[in-house]
Amino acid sequence: MRLRCAVLDDFQQVATTLADWSPLADRVEVVSYDSHFADEDALAAALADADIVVTLRERVPFPASLFARLPRLKLLVASGMRNTVIDYEAAEAHGVTVCGTASSSTPPVELTWALLLGLARGIVQESNALRAQGPWQSTVGADLHGRRLALLGLGKIGSRVAQIGLAFGMRVSAWSQNLTQERADEVGVELAPSLQDLLATGDFVSVHLALGDRTRGLLGPAELALLKPTAHLINTSRAAIVDQDALLAALHEGRIAGAAVDVFDTEPLPADHPLRTAPRLLATPHLGYVTQANYATYYGQAVENIQAYLAGSPVRRLP
Repeated sequence: MRLRCAVLDDFQQVATTLADWSPLADRVEVVSYDSHFADEDALAAALADADIVVTLRERVPFPASLFARLPRLKLLVASGMRNTVIDYEAAEAHGVTVCGTASSSTPPVELTWALLLGLARGIVQESNALRAQGPWQSTVGADLHGRRLALLGLGKIGSRVAQIGLAFGMRVSAWSQNLTQERADEVGVELAPSLQDLLATGDFVSVHLALGDRTRGLLGPAELALLKPTAHLINTSRAAIVDQDALLAALHEGRIAGAAVDVFDTEPLPADHPLRTAPRLLATPHLGYVTQANYATYYGQAVENIQAYLAGSPVRRLP
């Protein structure tokens, strides 16, 4: 009897076409789900007969309670090599091997700039007006050249966003709790003396920090109040870094020019969520990592992980 592999959140139904699963055909039956399971009961029921699960990023938590309800589960493959929503101790206690995959930092860099440019030039608003026979030119675009790009974080993604900003002729500054002058000089950007200074001087403020105890809620009401009324905020990192209620208030009250977000506290975003109708907001459904090349890596390496596990030599083990 073949093992059963469940692929979660295959919204575009491409998991089995962007990678070659044929090497597993004799031993593994692959079933993909194109909708999200909203609660643990529904998820546990769907995965009751799964021996292997492939999950995307950190959208689906795997706490101890879920592992306890999946006695057949032996291998969990998560895209990326870092996952904060898997209880690794519980996985080990239930005999579940957890593996990851490579993940490129290029797609979120590109999406960051798509969102930033979309905000700056009113792309969605102007496109919608054109298609609906609305007004011919209703916005005045914000310039990039000579403006300040303020980056929270200067890691793999933040540094590449910085390089593009410099190519646009922007003044680029950065801040994080661990950022050094040496690192800022290496990338060719200014080191902001404080978070407060970074926020108060930025024309386009972009978040590129990992989520942790020190960054959760880092941008709350007091911090967002420091932004200039002409400033734009972009978050393609983690939703919890920016206080959602404070951001909604700033947008509704017109205290900032606009915001763009690709990440949310709850994903998929509920139909009645206030972010769906917030003014001055450009929002995308967590597309930062969603590209053909990245998906080919995720699912291609998931196949490799399953092959290695079945051969008794698991690879890319997490944590």
